[in-house]
Amino acid sequence: MQDTRFDTKALVLSLLGLVALWWAAAWVGDDPSVLPSPAQVWRIFVGEVAQGELQVHFAATLLRVAAAFTLAMGLGVVIGFVMGMNATINRWFSTWLVVLLNVPALVVIVLCYLWIGLNEVAAITAVALNKTAMVAVSIREGVQALDPRLRDMARVFRMHRVAHLRHVVLPQLWPYIAASTRNGLAIIWKIVLVVEFLGRSNGIGFQIHLYFQLFETGFVLAYALSFVVFMLVIEFTLLRMMEVRATRWRHSAA
Repeated sequence: MQDTRFDTKALVLSLLGLVALWWAAAWVGDDPSVLPSPAQVWRIFVGEVAQGELQVHFAATLLRVAAAFTLAMGLGVVIGFVMGMNATINRWFSTWLVVLLNVPALVVIVLCYLWIGLNEVAAITAVALNKTAMVAVSIREGVQALDPRLRDMARVFRMHRVAHLRHVVLPQLWPYIAASTRNGLAIIWKIVLVVEFLGRSNGIGFQIHLYFQLFETGFVLAYALSFVVFMLVIEFTLLRMMEVRATRWRHSAA
């Protein structure tokens, strides 16, 4: 409990320090068109919420993030697990992962729009493809790092495959799954903004594109920070709980 209180206090103080730094920079610059103050951005945020605009675009982005994240994690976990368990498959297809990891996200987005069209399927597919390879690599490394002694123990006790997966494999893979989840959410929502910036008619990225053309820095910050705050809440609640669960078995063993 003491460590948790310390983390919370450090988090609050760190965020307050960041806001203070922003406020000082805005005061020194004294040009709201370049860097508005936190109070000015807050007024814009409240105004957009009152009109209902921010909620509509926030929801559109959130749905795309959820769909792409689910698809990328599902495919990535399966691909990574299979490649980690089968050396032959890993030898033949590891190069494919390297290629996918090094293809720029912008190229994948443009190709999906060209091949599929300017629609939701293309948008979600482009985002998921950009993340699937990262998840697969992480899970593959996790499977290859499994303790062979635990596997041999399960074999000696003739443990059922489902029980073996639940009590031996998954506890060891949890840290890799948790890391993939954290990195996935952080990367996917940024790629979603690019997808919306280039070819969608709603969402946070679309609004940022709109206000970029109008040179409205305050509106750009208001929309961008709305999702940043949401991701911080997810990070320090859901993902932190996953991290605790992922490492619980290590503390129990110690």
